[in-house]
Amino acid sequence: MLLDPIVIIKAVGIIGIILIVFAETGLFFGFFFPGDSLLFTAGIFASQGFFSIGVLLVGCIIAAILGDSVGYWSGKKYGRKLFDRDESFFFKRKRLYDAEIFYEKHGKSTIIIARFVPIIRTFAPIVAGIGKMQYRTFISYNIFGGISWVAGMLLLGYFLGGIIPNPDTYIIPIAFLIIIISFMPIIVKMIRFKLNRP
Repeated sequence: MLLDPIVIIKAVGIIGIILIVFAETGLFFGFFFPGDSLLFTAGIFASQGFFSIGVLLVGCIIAAILGDSVGYWSGKKYGRKLFDRDESFFFKRKRLYDAEIFYEKHGKSTIIIARFVPIIRTFAPIVAGIGKMQYRTFISYNIFGGISWVAGMLLLGYFLGGIIPNPDTYIIPIAFLIIIISFMPIIVKMIRFKLNRP
């Protein structure tokens, strides 16, 4: 999550942004991509004429929905075997457990809420598949969540980029602020856990 969104965007371009959105939501190792700040920064770049906001919106929404669907089917196919899998640099069982607890707390709406929570957004659809949520139910939450997350982050960057003079000056501070805000639920959970420990 410490990857610089400006460096990433300049390196990979619009196709790369779309692929990263897919990877973060659909692949086990995608959790470390800076999805929120990446979309926000891409929105600012679009406001300055570097990208088409329409292409970004459509491409990233499709990628987010497909990514979650891949995660769902991975969970459904491999099921509980994932919890028995050997841990590696990219795969930690704790992330699945955290997503499972989050899912139990928020129910079906987790598919929407998780879009705005780093790491959880990668593993929530996998847990939905493991929990055998009906795909018809999952896809409706998936579509709504994908549109809300992508459109929210991109358009926020796009409109701020259009009204703030020299927005590139503020990209890094705002991107870090977005990262901090998006990690707040996890930070609060960790603090509560430590306070409740005997």
